[in-house]
Amino acid sequence: MSTYGGKNKKWLAYVLLFLILSLGLFLRVYNIENAPPGIYPDEAANGEDALRANQNGNYQWFYTTNQGREGFFMNLIALCFKFFGANIFTLKFPAIFFSTLTILGTYLLTKELFRKERSALIGAFLVAVSFWSINFGRISFRANMLPFVLTFTFYFLFRALRTRKKIDFVLGGLFFGLGMHTYIAWRISPLILFLLLIFFILSREKFLQHYWKGILIFFFSSLLIASPMLYTFKIHPEYLESRSDSISIFSPQVNNGHLIQTFSRSLSLSLVKYNFWGDQNWRHNYPPYPILDPLTGIAFLFGIFFSFFLFFQKLYRRFKQKIRDPELAIHALLILWFFIMLSPEFLTGEGLPHALRSIGNLPVVFIFAALTFDFFLEKSEKHGLIFRKIIYSLTIFMLAVLVIFNALKYHYFWANKIETAKSFNKSLTDISHYIKTLPPQKEKYIITSYNTLAKLPIYILNADDSSIKYFYPNELDKIKPADPKNIIIIFMEKNTEAIATLNQRFPLLLLEEIKNKLDSVFYILK
Repeated sequence: MSTYGGKNKKWLAYVLLFLILSLGLFLRVYNIENAPPGIYPDEAANGEDALRANQNGNYQWFYTTNQGREGFFMNLIALCFKFFGANIFTLKFPAIFFSTLTILGTYLLTKELFRKERSALIGAFLVAVSFWSINFGRISFRANMLPFVLTFTFYFLFRALRTRKKIDFVLGGLFFGLGMHTYIAWRISPLILFLLLIFFILSREKFLQHYWKGILIFFFSSLLIASPMLYTFKIHPEYLESRSDSISIFSPQVNNGHLIQTFSRSLSLSLVKYNFWGDQNWRHNYPPYPILDPLTGIAFLFGIFFSFFLFFQKLYRRFKQKIRDPELAIHALLILWFFIMLSPEFLTGEGLPHALRSIGNLPVVFIFAALTFDFFLEKSEKHGLIFRKIIYSLTIFMLAVLVIFNALKYHYFWANKIETAKSFNKSLTDISHYIKTLPPQKEKYIITSYNTLAKLPIYILNADDSSIKYFYPNELDKIKPADPKNIIIIFMEKNTEAIATLNQRFPLLLLEEIKNKLDSVFYILK
């Protein structure tokens, strides 16, 4: 009977995990054409690089445009464009893919760390329905790979320590090395492993003697995957320079000679975003609210303090009573992971709080929250059946409320805000849809800003329209239509001087303002 019951529980866990992953995928895919309501310039930059790579066959390890970016993500977009066509979904698919896999990674890691199915499922669920994770999982940013890489790295690392199988050390190293190809914030993550090694030695008898081969396997596997990027940086050291140098709190231009005060302010703003005052950028969050919903935020606070308590308790016992407890390294991982991957945010002095720069600690935030739920559920098991049923029913109800709360927050409220539309340049997407309504034989001239990235939304929605031609405001003399009566001139932004110049050349054309919902406006001469 116990075996049968155990199999039933195992299958139930698999079913629940499948449902959580399906829910997470749905929340990241649903209405992707319209939410967010446009394509952000950094997304456009990624798409432009992908299109050029497909056109010239030059797939790069590092793309120098847009202040420089690791190339793996752009190459994946290029692959999607090549096989499935250039459109909004294929532009965003890699982000959706990695964000959904982060849900799975959180489940696997939490289960490996605590050997509790319940904690693992709750942690995965919280990631799946979080506004923070849903939002970035629908934006084509390479940063979405960072939580994925870290969760699977630590999962295979701790699994390797348990199984002592070489393949687990290899996989852990491969995932970690892959991080070199993801997002600049990854470069601080080796510090987690370096400090974690100290706690492995403290918490396990003869750790180096038992695991030195595994450590080498992990290291060389990481080096193997990271080597193309390392070689790229060796021959192009200038690629290592980035805008982070100009926004670092260590820069005199940023701290104005007050490093301690600047650091304190930066760290405080980075911490309060979870519960009190969130990222004020509409691209990253729903201002002014914190990035966590109230229930998850409270659970996170309790979980991180609980983890600190257990960490210091086990550290005290290690030195005072000589007790080696493997859980010391587990809580060391969670605490190190949270603060070290928060540092790309609090070591900068611009745009704080900044939910994107701290995306590397997204999984651990929800693991802390999952620990809280599990703590109270475990406490309830010491009471009577009726009390347990009440607590479990209340927990299920609260988790269901989280789905509704975050789904409505993103898909109904945030996605329909004028500020959100402006942040994502909705007018460009509206221009793209407007062009699709025009006859194919109509000559279409688009007057762009000096930002060539503005072309991407139009291209991916009208890739087969060869009648579209782009001109900068200083190139108006190059507009030479075959039939001036069969043209339409579209302005990505109102340029009074350019409109006047073209009115003189084509007096039959009339200016018209096209205004769509969410205050999206563009101008045409027709």
